[in-house]
Amino acid sequence: MAEEGPTDISGLLAAWNNGDEEALSRLAPLVYPELRRIARQHLGRRPPGDTLESAALANEVYLKLIRAGGIRCENRGHFLALCSQIIRRILVDHARGRGYAKRGGNAVRVPLDDVLLGTEARGIELLALDEALESLSKIDARKGRVVELRYFGGLGVEETAEVLGISPETVKRDWKMAKAWLYGVLTGEQDHTSS
Repeated sequence: MAEEGPTDISGLLAAWNNGDEEALSRLAPLVYPELRRIARQHLGRRPPGDTLESAALANEVYLKLIRAGGIRCENRGHFLALCSQIIRRILVDHARGRGYAKRGGNAVRVPLDDVLLGTEARGIELLALDEALESLSKIDARKGRVVELRYFGGLGVEETAEVLGISPETVKRDWKMAKAWLYGVLTGEQDHTSS
C-alpha cells in the first residue's frame, strides 16, 4: 500500500463524512502538525504558568472531532476552519474553567498585536475578545468568520478566501475592517452593537 500524502486529505475527509471511522485516524497524522502549530501560536500568547500545552490543545481538538463523528468538510481549508472553531471554544472554556469569567484581576490576557490589530501590542482578555467576536458575528457574520479563521485558525488570506468562497481582496478588506471594529470595542471606543 502506498504511503498517503497531503493530497489524500480531501479523500479522507470525504470518507470520514461518509462514516468511515478509520479515515479520521489516517487523516490525523496529515493535519496534526498544523493543529500543533496553531496551538503553539495561541498558547504563545498566554501568560506564563498557564497549564494548557500545545500537545494537549491539539489532542483535545482531535478528541472533539472523534466524538463528533463524520463532519462535512470539503477540503483541508474547511477542515482547518472547523478546527479553528474548536480551538476557540476550547481556549474560551479553559479560561472560564480557570475562574477567569470576570474582567480584570486574574483574567487570561492575550496580546492583540500586529497580527490582529496592526498596532502596538496590547493585552486584552480572551473572554472579552470572544464576546466582542460574538458581537461582530451578529452584525457581520462574514467578518466574524474572517477573524476566527485568521486569528484562531491561523489561516492565511488565500486559505480564508477559499474556505469562505470570496476573493483574497475581500478577505483583506474584511480583516482590516474587523480589526478596527474589534479595537474600538475592546478599548471602549465603540459600542458592541454598532458596525
